[in-house]
Amino acid sequence: MKKILLGALIALTSILIYKSCTDYNQDKALLTESSLLIQQELKNVSKLIVTEGHFSEVYNYADSKELFGSLVTADKKALVVANAQAIISYDLSQLEIEVIEAEKTIRILSIPEPEITINPDFEYYDVTADYFNPFGAEDYNAIKENVNESLRKKIEASSLKSNAENRLLNELSRIYVLSNSMGWRLTYQEKPIASTNELLDLGKTLVD
Repeated sequence: MKKILLGALIALTSILIYKSCTDYNQDKALLTESSLLIQQELKNVSKLIVTEGHFSEVYNYADSKELFGSLVTADKKALVVANAQAIISYDLSQLEIEVIEAEKTIRILSIPEPEITINPDFEYYDVTADYFNPFGAEDYNAIKENVNESLRKKIEASSLKSNAENRLLNELSRIYVLSNSMGWRLTYQEKPIASTNELLDLGKTLVD
């Protein structure tokens, strides 16, 4: 009778150990699968976000050169029309994210700065210059610098930048939705992100 009880106890112990190992392996496999899925989705998110707009600028350029003091001057001027394509982008391939599998946590470490690219097309009208003060390369460079600076200010004051920020938040929201649906945590600078509203606040902080 003792042998039978001992055999039954050994069999039960073996079953419990086997079940425990099986459950552990299944949990580990699920965790690994979740981690791989999250990392793949993060790669999909890490793409270039582009917002494009078109702006126009009319610029009057004038320059005077004194000859023999202030009595005689050599003048030059030009009317410049610039039609520009402006692009604001976030290169999310530079998004720094850490996946901590053991803690089921996704940490956003840093967000890339927005990049503003301006591609102006210049048209020159009413270009006049005196013989002693001709147009040179420095004049055209000055015109381009001044026009680009004016266009940049227009872009900053327009809705183009906020549109790009919204695109950024849309991409970040995919990370939150994925992590939340799989029971993972999303954090930024050690601060947990627990809702889409907090994600929006995060976005405002990132782009200010």
